[in-house]
Formats: sequence, C-alpha cells, structure tokens
Amino acid sequence: MPPKKAAAKPNVSAEELLGHYREMLLIRRFEEKAGQLYGMGLIGGFCHLYIGQEAVVVGLEAAADEGDKRVTSYRDHGHMLACGMDPKGIMAELTGREGGFSKGKGGSMHMFSKEKHFYGGHGIVGAQVPLGAGLAFSDKYKGNDRVTFAYFGDGAANQGQVYETYNMAELWDLPVIFVIENNGYAMGTSVVRSTKSPSLWERGAAYGIEGEEVDGMDVLAVKAAGERAVAYCRAGKGPYILEVKTYRYRGHSMSDPAKYRTREEVQKMRDERDPIEQIRDMLLTGKHASEDDLKAIDKDIKAIVNEAAEFSKESPEPALEELWTDIYAKVEG
Repeated sequence: MPPKKAAAKPNVSAEELLGHYREMLLIRRFEEKAGQLYGMGLIGGFCHLYIGQEAVVVGLEAAADEGDKRVTSYRDHGHMLACGMDPKGIMAELTGREGGFSKGKGGSMHMFSKEKHFYGGHGIVGAQVPLGAGLAFSDKYKGNDRVTFAYFGDGAANQGQVYETYNMAELWDLPVIFVIENNGYAMGTSVVRSTKSPSLWERGAAYGIEGEEVDGMDVLAVKAAGERAVAYCRAGKGPYILEVKTYRYRGHSMSDPAKYRTREEVQKMRDERDPIEQIRDMLLTGKHASEDDLKAIDKDIKAIVNEAAEFSKESPEPALEELWTDIYAKVEG
C-alpha cells in the first residue's frame, strides 16, 4: 500500500500547546532525575530512559479516551507518566521501595497500574505485542468500544511473535494500534544494518493492515495520526500500525556508552528536532506564553520531580514477607 501523506497541522489552542509542553517536560525532567539517582546507586538493575522520545507517548495519549489501554516494553517511564500515573509511585518503584507501583519488586521494567490501564513494562523483546492484542480481544469480546496501544521498537519489529500477532489481530478485527517507536537503533544496531525493508509499517500490508509513518519528533503530528488510528479501530475496522520515527538522546540503557553513533549526530537532533523545543518555539512566537511563563512551568515540574525523588528515598524497603505476596492465587473448587 502507498505511504499516506501527512495531513496539514490542525489549529491548536494555547491551552493544548501548554499541556503538551508540560507533559513532555515532566517526562524529560523525570528521566534526567532517574539518571542522576542511578548514578548515585539509588536505582539498581536496568534503567532505560525516554529522553528525546517524549512526543510519541504524549501525542498518542492526547488521542486516547478514558478506558483505553496501553502496554509497552522496558523503556516505559514516559508511558506511565503520560497516562497519569503518580511520579512518586514510579520513582519509588525504580528505587525498589514499598511505595512503588509494584511494591518495590518490579523495578524499571515491571510496573503496572490497573487504575490507569497500564499493563507494563515488559523485559522480553516483543513479548508485549501479543499481550496487547489479547487486551484488545477482551475489549472486542465485551463490546465496550475501547482500543489498546501496543508499543514496541524497531528491534522488536523483527521478532516473529509480532507477525503472528498481526495475523490474528487482522483476522479477528481487533481494536489494537501497533505503535512502532522507531528510534533508529535496536539496542546498539542501526536499523539500516538490521532491517532490509525501507519501512516497518508497510509490512502490515501482507496481512491487510492499514497504517502510516509519522514524524515522532512532532507532538502535533503524532496526535493527529493517533486520532486517525483510534477512529479506525473504534469503527470496527481492525488493527492499525503507526511507525513513529523518533530518536533517543541517551544510550539504550544506563550501561550503554552509545559508541555506535557520533556525538555530532545526537547534538544535531537536539539542535534541530527536539520535540520540546519545537513546542516552546510555537508558544513564544505565537505569543501564547512568555519566557517567564515557561520558566514557571519548568520550576513547577522540577518541584514535582524532586518531591518524587525524596518520596522514593524516604519510602521504606519492602519487608521480607512481601516476597510471597501477589505470587499465588487461591482458586476455589
């Protein structure tokens, strides 16, 4: 199927622009603080930061409705914040404390919020994709008009279970949006070295799945594409694929020195394509906000993040008996 042309940018209100700016800045500042805590030894295990990719999840959450679901891989802190999970609970989980969303037992890759319909955080590459289709199957069975966002990366896009899921999702017309967060590097391997096909979303054509490519550094473009995908799924037409071209500034994880790309490449993206700076420029040039207004937002966001960090430090470590909770389910009969 031919690639779809991006639609013209919609008119947006100052309130909406400020909302996007605030949400993306919260993710950026939270991840920067998480990186600091990791360096101090307060966060152990794996920690994959979302810095640079903020427009993807903020744009798609702006297109979601209450009750819609989301599931993703291990680069998941941004998804948690964007769907409204408490920063204190997220940071406490990162530091392995009792106040965390998984009571300190899940860490960066394994936290959940049933209340916010966030189903992980999964450490196995591509494993969340069939789970996302399962969530969508549940909603179709119940007939409740909900959709599921199943996020995965360009590396996971080469995994076999993704294509098994495509087949089943199209066969059963499941309301699932497959979001490929293509940041160009599967761990440390450039997509041009690991993937022969020029695009990833067009692979869905083999199963009859519609989709499109989106500029993932432009939050308004992502929101517009998300709205098209959501409308398609809610209309009962089956799954939809969004290949969102984005970029991460940090390494794959905190232990990655990222020597597979140049500093100049990363700096060029920061200077020319940064998603937060784009909205900042729109706010200032459109006279929707002043420099002082934006400084006040940044100050407020930093206070929220610092409060989350302090909460995570003060929250006690889980008791030893907590090891046995939420492990077994009692089944009657």
